[in-house]
Amino acid sequence: MTPYASLDELRHDISDLDSRLLTLLAKRRELAVAVGNYKLQTQRPVRDVTREKQLLEKLIDQGKTLSLDSHYITRLFQLVIEDSVLIQQALLQKALNDSQQQAVRVAFLGPKGSYSHLAARSYASHHFDQMIEVGCSKFQDIVNQVEKGLADYAVLPLENTSSGSINDVYDLLQNTGLHIVGEMTLPINHCLLVSGETSLAAITTVYSHPQPFQQCSQYLTRYPHWKINYTESTAAAMETVASLNDPSVAALGSEAGGQLYQLQAIDRQLANQSQNITRFIVLARKPVKVSEQVPAKTTLLMATGQQAGALVDALLVLRQHDIVMTKLESRPINGNPWEEMFYIDVQANSSDPAMQSALQQLTELTRYLKVLGCYPSETVTAVTP
Repeated sequence: MTPYASLDELRHDISDLDSRLLTLLAKRRELAVAVGNYKLQTQRPVRDVTREKQLLEKLIDQGKTLSLDSHYITRLFQLVIEDSVLIQQALLQKALNDSQQQAVRVAFLGPKGSYSHLAARSYASHHFDQMIEVGCSKFQDIVNQVEKGLADYAVLPLENTSSGSINDVYDLLQNTGLHIVGEMTLPINHCLLVSGETSLAAITTVYSHPQPFQQCSQYLTRYPHWKINYTESTAAAMETVASLNDPSVAALGSEAGGQLYQLQAIDRQLANQSQNITRFIVLARKPVKVSEQVPAKTTLLMATGQQAGALVDALLVLRQHDIVMTKLESRPINGNPWEEMFYIDVQANSSDPAMQSALQQLTELTRYLKVLGCYPSETVTAVTP
């Protein structure tokens, strides 16, 4: 290795290498798009798990000769592969739905810096050329923006691996004519964010949305003297802490969001579960078609009869058609005490013959059945060596 005279020289070479890595990643993305266009013409599925696994194993073997840890290579290229899959899925979807939108208006919870804002930006990066941001203060406001034509898409958090389902959003789905057209998952890393120099011992008040407080409940028990203040979003909490500029106040939120408000993280990874992930759904006024080359999900809203075994009979229809259910959630029916609506996610395209047959049988078995949406599954299961 060439000897270096100073730390600045080392950092210069690292920065230069990072720039070259970015150029190579951009080139790889171009190739992923070319592969997507080839699959579009030849009707091949987006995912080839065998090929992905072989690629990863080859890279791990090559990395060993370069003294690179296999876990490091696996994590890095799982992310690269996921990016390629999502780019190709978006390409096929645009072709099928003849989508020519250059700039779209996307409504989400909170001002800039909220987790919903980060999710909206992540989804838009794969699907749209330009996103016009529409921040809202309440879930109902987000839906209203799209229903009234003031926004094209709504991004809403639906469930979290730590705190569970977000009931307010499920209840909104009962009463809207919007369709689920997409989904995405976002890893959530809650941090304690402050303005200026301070310490944990100086904190007396913490601001955030109720969900982060729930997801970080075990951490918060260590500081029972902290006063908890609820806000409409994590971004609103950050905005409050930034404006107060008080060493005794802090916000729970993302480090990336905090940077938009010049806040610093003094504690990280605060969630009860190490794998803290939120699933978001995307709503629009019109449904989308899902390419047969793309893994699809369909979400149903269903009300069964009150007789014994009614729900079991409905679920057996899915089993008989070999349809995999990935989610079952129940919520009370407004105005009907002790009656419930069931939300069901299945791994199937609503246009598949088996799914069409199942929907016909379910219509005959249930009191109410509605397809809330059929959409590409963007939960990319990572291959492992």
